[in-house]
Amino acid sequence: MLSQTVTEQIVYLNGLYLPMCESQISTQDRGFLFGDGVYEVIPVYERTVFSFDEHLARLKNSLKATSIPNPLTDAEWLNLLNTLVAKHSWDNQFIYLQVTRGIQMQRDHMPADCLTPTLYAYSNPLKAVSDDIIKNGIKAITLDDIRWLNCDIKAITLLPNVMLKLACKHRNADDAILIAPNGNITEGTASNVFIVKNNTLLTPPNSSAILPGITRLLINRIAKAHGITVLEQNLTLDDLTSADEIWLASSTKEALPITQLNDLPVGSGKPGALWQLMRQHYQTYKHDFVAQYLAQQVQQQQQQQ
Repeated sequence: MLSQTVTEQIVYLNGLYLPMCESQISTQDRGFLFGDGVYEVIPVYERTVFSFDEHLARLKNSLKATSIPNPLTDAEWLNLLNTLVAKHSWDNQFIYLQVTRGIQMQRDHMPADCLTPTLYAYSNPLKAVSDDIIKNGIKAITLDDIRWLNCDIKAITLLPNVMLKLACKHRNADDAILIAPNGNITEGTASNVFIVKNNTLLTPPNSSAILPGITRLLINRIAKAHGITVLEQNLTLDDLTSADEIWLASSTKEALPITQLNDLPVGSGKPGALWQLMRQHYQTYKHDFVAQYLAQQVQQQQQQQ
């Protein structure tokens, strides 16, 4: 696989594909001034965009919730992503795309009418989970959830998440599980939470307090397909401390096992048996997804000939 430097990366900006080092966004863009925008992060495996339909549906929900016009059709979105993938040498990538409300020359909290959204997207190599994490898991802490009340919107206003990540760093932890004022567990700093108790997989229900994660959705789907019981219910710190296993799930990291929480071991202190089983099922799901997509592409090409 060819190497590719940052200076060679190609980005998409408002209809143009250009080198990342040449891309420029106005200082009067509402995304820059107010964080007035939404985003998505989409993994790519073997040069195949993964779970496009689910990611696009979530993007549309975020745009609708914030009253930002959707700048592209479904087909145009897919073409944009596939074009970015094709312009880079990495077989496994992740695409970051961001839509802001657009440029408004007079700074005002009230958006002007008929603004044109700013659309920016780029791709990075997607690194595999390290052997050390697979063998030993990660360390996490619990922190108060200081974010806003609409976490189901994938908004670019992520200062609270940055502050929480810094708190993890200061305490020598890899990540944090967040606890709402009512005592319920919400999610990680950039991930959904699962716990295992008596071979049952538990996760907080979708609400405005958490992002409806695509990996969370797929884990639920895969678990049910393999006869693993999944329950969506409110969880508390007591549930965490008595859990046999704890996972954090996200699009770029899939599911990571937490083996130490607040300096105490989780379960045996090693990645658990159900996580190891789910990891195998998830890899198979990815392989089958890519194989099915490539077969469809071949079929379409044959029909066009």
